[in-house]
Amino acid sequence: MELRIEQSQNPTEAEEQAILLPLRAYNASKAGVSKQEPIALLIRDEHDEILGGLYGRVFYQWLYIELLSVPEQGRGQGIGSKLMRMAEDVAREKECIGVWLDTFDFQAPEFYKKLGYSEVGQIVDYPPGHKRFFFQKRLINDA
Repeated sequence: MELRIEQSQNPTEAEEQAILLPLRAYNASKAGVSKQEPIALLIRDEHDEILGGLYGRVFYQWLYIELLSVPEQGRGQGIGSKLMRMAEDVAREKECIGVWLDTFDFQAPEFYKKLGYSEVGQIVDYPPGHKRFFFQKRLINDA
């Protein structure tokens, strides 16, 4: 079999799926099947408008927090900490091993450290002149 590599100028969903499906099959053969389960905790105002919140996904018994946004008028009131506690509670209910997330140096690395998250890695100059941090918090002890 002769293989070649080409660049797709405008990648399609079909091309993404052609790469993703065999990868998922391989991962399932090694780690078992796991279905992603989204979670969302919403911050609403008195008019029921969504102003922020937390969005994540449970996958392979870990909760990945993809988005956390507290509106300006809600900062400094403990709302971010409450969102994180609620997300951790959801993760425990779903029997997750832990929670992981990433953040930029101009966002909230110290906030996550105060909540007991440990830095597990970083990328320097992403974006240029800044750092991207990766954190985790185990919810259950190692077996």
